[in-house]
Amino acid sequence: MIQPLGKLQNFLDTFRTIDFLAPLALRLYLAPVFWIVGTNKLIDFGNTAAWFGDPDWGLGLPMPELMAGLAAGTEVMGAILFVIGFAVRWISLPLMVTMVVAAITAHWENGWQTIADSGSAFASERLGIFRLEDAGGAIERLSRAKEILATHGNYDWLTSEGEIVILNNGIEWAATYFVMLLVLFFIGAGKYVSVDYWIARRFRHNS
Repeated sequence: MIQPLGKLQNFLDTFRTIDFLAPLALRLYLAPVFWIVGTNKLIDFGNTAAWFGDPDWGLGLPMPELMAGLAAGTEVMGAILFVIGFAVRWISLPLMVTMVVAAITAHWENGWQTIADSGSAFASERLGIFRLEDAGGAIERLSRAKEILATHGNYDWLTSEGEIVILNNGIEWAATYFVMLLVLFFIGAGKYVSVDYWIARRFRHNS
């Protein structure tokens, strides 16, 4: 039994020759995410700073212009660095901080899920995990929206490619991006398709 399992493990180990694809995939996935959110902040910087600072309808953070500029600059720079694979471990640190801040200040009170639908609500009730009681009435709003669309719209056409959902704005995406950034912080940009790899190969003897 041990010998066949050992052979299977050896077969799996042959794929380590292309293990650079994993960090490359993470980098290329995260790059457009941070580019879009960062450039959107910069394009409408006045409203972004106002949202960062306002305690009533925004985040209520101190020095909102500085905080908004740091967040936007970090996200845009992170996107660029991820594409070329340069300083990936370094830029992952401030990006993880932005994800923690976003999760705590903008999403925490809405629970886990980013998107709420009737199926997820049913599953959460049965499984007893990631429940939506603190989701700010997302399921109720979804139910009401479906009633309105069913009465006044072509509901079959509207749902022909998928069910109607509503934004719950939970921490799910921020947490997911944090985990991906944490992986990049520990494993780095990966071999071959990154500037970091070639710099380390040229100048660091332990690489």
